[in-house]
Amino acid sequence: MRAIGIILAGGNNSKMRELSKKRAIGAMPIAGSYRAIDFSLSNMSNSHIQKVAVLTQYNAWSLNEHLSSSKWWDFGRKQGGLFVFTPSITSDNGFWYRGTADAIAQNMAFLKKSHEPYAIIASADAVYKLDYNKVLERHVETGADITIVCKDIGSTEKALAYGVVTTDSNGRIVDFEEKPGETTSSKISTGIYVIRRRLLIQLIEQCMAEDNYDFVNDIIIRNKDTKRIYAYNLDSYWQNISNIDNYYSCNMDFLKPDVRDFFFKQYPDVYSKVADLPPAKYNPGSKVRNSLISSGCIINGEVDGSVVFHQAYIGNNCVIKNSIILNDVYIGDNTVIENCIVESHSTINPNEKLGSEDSEVQIINERNFRYSL
Repeated sequence: MRAIGIILAGGNNSKMRELSKKRAIGAMPIAGSYRAIDFSLSNMSNSHIQKVAVLTQYNAWSLNEHLSSSKWWDFGRKQGGLFVFTPSITSDNGFWYRGTADAIAQNMAFLKKSHEPYAIIASADAVYKLDYNKVLERHVETGADITIVCKDIGSTEKALAYGVVTTDSNGRIVDFEEKPGETTSSKISTGIYVIRRRLLIQLIEQCMAEDNYDFVNDIIIRNKDTKRIYAYNLDSYWQNISNIDNYYSCNMDFLKPDVRDFFFKQYPDVYSKVADLPPAKYNPGSKVRNSLISSGCIINGEVDGSVVFHQAYIGNNCVIKNSIILNDVYIGDNTVIENCIVESHSTINPNEKLGSEDSEVQIINERNFRYSL
């Protein structure tokens, strides 16, 4: 493809509360066996983008470990490859990334050494499938300076949490407001952009010269009247992991047959680092209904409407309902968990009752006594 890829994966999201204390948002577990960044990386690979940069910063250990080999997404090529960039001290710079534009600026050498005419910029915190070739075709067809992938989420109230766009009859963006106080539009930016590489270099250098650091506010919004910015409408599944409720509902969506079929059975595939674990074991007396159970799990109790990640142990007479159990969780006998997200490596003592049918989603983060000194 005639483009390089840039995935912005360095931000911290306080709305994810305890879940973001251990990991970057791009490393959040999704659908039993995936990380959030897998979807953007898979889209890049399936769109035949051979050179991709991932810009990491906050709590990046888990994310960097996940990206330690590029072979899982087929980026191990002589031409191109997967590049992971973290902030580094140089003779000219002593800052962490001060914003999304600054993150790109601090890795300007990647842009300048590339020869592809276009750049695809995406975030690591969204779950979706998209052929970037179609976005690029639309970009060239309209003669746009910047193309933004947009989605109508059908609710003006929910749109307030995103960048809200307004387009004319030709699809040109005539207004863009980042997290406005009120709006009449339900069309939002998904944080996916197509831009000519040389123009991107020019706009980033202009930002840095004026001590501006944010890509949306200082490039998109600032230039909406002077640059030709068009929308590309995404009409398939898209979910941003912007808060606890979104993260919970995104995982629960994978219990719906149409969502599972879209991501796991329809071409192209979604790729991830493969865990070399045995298949899940269901002992006599266990009951599992409408749930995703990952490899390495041992199930003794009842699991209903839940997503259980790798190497979880669920004890005898346990009842797990409408919950997300992250990696390597030990749940003792006779425990009831409902409407909860149990953090990875937690140990739940026997006979506990956590959450309820009517409660909001709770985050359970218990000390791991199995590995304490």
